[in-house]
Amino acid sequence: MSAPPRGMPIGRRLASTAKEVSRAFGEALAAADGSEHVWLILLALKTRETANQRALAAAVGIQGATLTHHLNAMEEGGLVTRRRDPQNRRIHVVELTADGEAAFHRMRAAAVEFDKRLRGDLSDAELERVAAVLDQLRANVARD
Repeated sequence: MSAPPRGMPIGRRLASTAKEVSRAFGEALAAADGSEHVWLILLALKTRETANQRALAAAVGIQGATLTHHLNAMEEGGLVTRRRDPQNRRIHVVELTADGEAAFHRMRAAAVEFDKRLRGDLSDAELERVAAVLDQLRANVARD
């Protein structure tokens, strides 16, 4: 029989840390007039130029209905446009507007600055070790 682990369980520590980092990142994006969902959608659009809603939902990792909700707000805010694909009228193509492009650059600056803050004074070796440990934790619980 092995001894019980000392200290806070690693899963609890990881969840608590992820929650705090997510909160702080959300605040950084909010200061740039954004949110994490808007940032992820803009980032996906920026790296693909145009995308249909199904591909966009998969890239962002959210359900289609949730994406539609966000796109409705983003379209109303002038960040994106949606139009029917001429080759397949069932597909909506989503594109950045000039305001969406500006929002992307604002949020990108906030994300880069946040990443610098998060890294703090960790060395490259420490950051590589953190990445390796996180990858191992994910692998430990991954579904077959």
